[in-house]
Amino acid sequence: MAGSLGSGALTLAKRILPGLAYFFVFLCLWQLAIVVFGVKEFVLPSPLRVMEHLFNLQKGQHYDWWKHIGATALEVIVSFLVTAALGIFIAILVTWSRVLAQIIMPIVTLFNSLPKVAVAPLFLLWFGYGLLPNILIAFLMAFFPVVINSIAGLKAVDDDLLDLVRYLHASKLNVFIKIRIPNALPYMFAGIKISATMCVVGAIVGEFLASEKGLGFQLRDAQAFIDTPTMFACLLLLSVIGLLFFSLIGFLERICMPWNAAKDPS
Repeated sequence: MAGSLGSGALTLAKRILPGLAYFFVFLCLWQLAIVVFGVKEFVLPSPLRVMEHLFNLQKGQHYDWWKHIGATALEVIVSFLVTAALGIFIAILVTWSRVLAQIIMPIVTLFNSLPKVAVAPLFLLWFGYGLLPNILIAFLMAFFPVVINSIAGLKAVDDDLLDLVRYLHASKLNVFIKIRIPNALPYMFAGIKISATMCVVGAIVGEFLASEKGLGFQLRDAQAFIDTPTMFACLLLLSVIGLLFFSLIGFLERICMPWNAAKDPS
C-alpha cells in the first residue's frame, strides 16, 4: 500500500514539476526583459508588480480576489455541468431516432450560429444582472462541441458489431448502454474538454456585460483605469482556473476509461 502511494506521488511529481519549472523560467525571462528593455508598466507590467496586486501588497489598494474567483468559478462549474449533461442527452436523442434528429439538429445549429456577444445584451434585458445570464451565455458558447462530438462517437460503431448484436436479439437500449456509449466516451470527453475552456470564456463575456463581481468584472474595471498589473493578475487567475478545470476533466477521463490510461506511456 505504501509502495503504491509512493509510486503515485512520484508519478504526480513527474507530471507537475516540469511544468512548474518552465513557468518559473518564463517568469524570470519576463522580469529580465522588463528590466533590460525598460518597458513601461502600462504597456507590460513586471511579474513582481502583478504579484503585488494579486496578493494585495500594494499600499492603498485591496482586491477581494476570493469573491471574484468564487463568482467566476461557480458560473463556470454550473454552466459546464449543464452543458455536458444536456449536450450528451441531446446527442443520445439525435442518435436514437432519425425523426428526433431532423427536429433537433436544425434548432441546435440555429442556436450555435447566433452571435453570442450580440445575444448577451438580450440575456441582460431578460434576466438582469447576476449569475443566470452569465451561465446562459457560457452554455450557449460551449454546448455545441459536446453535442457534435457525442453524436460522432455514438455513430462511430462498427457495422459488423451492430449486425452481430442484432443477430443476438439485443434491444436498442442494450446496444446504447453496452456498445454505443462506451464507444463514444473518447469523443464525449474530447467535446467536454473543448466546452470546459469555452465555459470559462463565456463566463468572462457575461461578466464583462452583466455582472457586479467576478474576474471578468474585475478585468473590465481594471481596463477602465488602465490598471495593467491588475488586468494581468485577472488573466493569471483565469488561466489557473482553466488549467485546474481541464486537469480535473482529464482525471475523470482516466477513471471512466482506464483502458486508455493503461495505453498512456506517461
